[in-house]
Amino acid sequence: MTEPVFQWLEHPGEDRASRVEELGRLGFAWADLEDEEYWLDGVAVMREDTYRELEEASSRLWAILDKTARYIHRRHDLYALLAIPEVLWEMLDSAPLAPPGLISRYARFDFAIDETGSIKLLELNADTPTGYVEASIATPWICAQAGIPTVNGRMPELVAAAWGEERPDTAACVNYGSHLEDSGTIEALVRHSGLAIQCVDCLELTIEDGTVRDGQGRVIHRMFALYPKEWMAVDEGGDALAYAVETGQLTLFNPPHSILLQSKGLMAAVWGMYELGFLFSEEERETIAKYILPTYNKPVFSGNFVSKSMFGREGGSVRMYDESGSLELEDEDGFDSSVLFPSVYQKRAELARIHTSEGELHLLTGMFMINGRPCGLLGRGGGLITGNTSHFIAMGVRAIAQE
Repeated sequence: MTEPVFQWLEHPGEDRASRVEELGRLGFAWADLEDEEYWLDGVAVMREDTYRELEEASSRLWAILDKTARYIHRRHDLYALLAIPEVLWEMLDSAPLAPPGLISRYARFDFAIDETGSIKLLELNADTPTGYVEASIATPWICAQAGIPTVNGRMPELVAAAWGEERPDTAACVNYGSHLEDSGTIEALVRHSGLAIQCVDCLELTIEDGTVRDGQGRVIHRMFALYPKEWMAVDEGGDALAYAVETGQLTLFNPPHSILLQSKGLMAAVWGMYELGFLFSEEERETIAKYILPTYNKPVFSGNFVSKSMFGREGGSVRMYDESGSLELEDEDGFDSSVLFPSVYQKRAELARIHTSEGELHLLTGMFMINGRPCGLLGRGGGLITGNTSHFIAMGVRAIAQE
């Protein structure tokens, strides 16, 4: 008998408070948010063969998306198709491209894995992925407590390698010190980097003639920012930040070109080139056919599809349509960025389901790509749309039982 792709092992809840306290000491301080259980105490255990395929698929897809982004670079007609804001075009054209596979050194794939083990790529967050603390700190601890092997152990080592190359002097997020998740994320990344890096609030930055300073007046030369680059098009001071990068006075990490990977329009570009028989080798075409969902810039499907903003995050802007083409469900919690950016249209994919103390949840599988390597699982459980009200689910990997 074939083992299920995922097995949910729930921890008895009588000592949850002490476990939440311990996770807080480790750096995961938002296991409970406003009396809600963001973290579900248990482990979703993935079959080893599914994980090995996922790991290989991630490496192949990473190379394909990297190749596509390099083709798009400096082609303004394609920038427009990807909804890249024009204020960034000069920055993208003038900045040197990173070596192959390193356009983004800190990214996360989101995959749909169904009950049969079929793997489909939903999207890539190549600019500002969160969930790092959950994956690199909380998951190994939870798996160890449950006696389940983890594949996330190399994440800090790879962060140290990536940041050792980029060597930022500053890490920034919005509302540093008060936004628990974003603050905790940059603090963990700084700690794992092993470098002396100052954490600051994006809202306290000032920019004058391309010189960026923090709230204490310190000049910033190299900055990791948990700040979506597309917001430079709508935020006050966004054009000044772009100018600072264009003139070489500020180096951003992830690099500017990570926005080419971030746009969900890149998936449509890959699929369009696949259908045209263009750019990709036969091996790459086989990978695209197997793991990438048909994605378009226009609603060409008659039904059973999803629409989402090219720069939607945390489920915001996602709308699901049933087989008849009627709207079935839309996210009402996250910010709907489709009011600012155009949408893509993607064939729907099924998610495996787990039965938890919170009821039946659809399980989304994240795979971190750090310094170009697949290295860490992040599980999130929720409804058909995985939004910002979903639960964090630790993921481990178990060998297939021998017959």
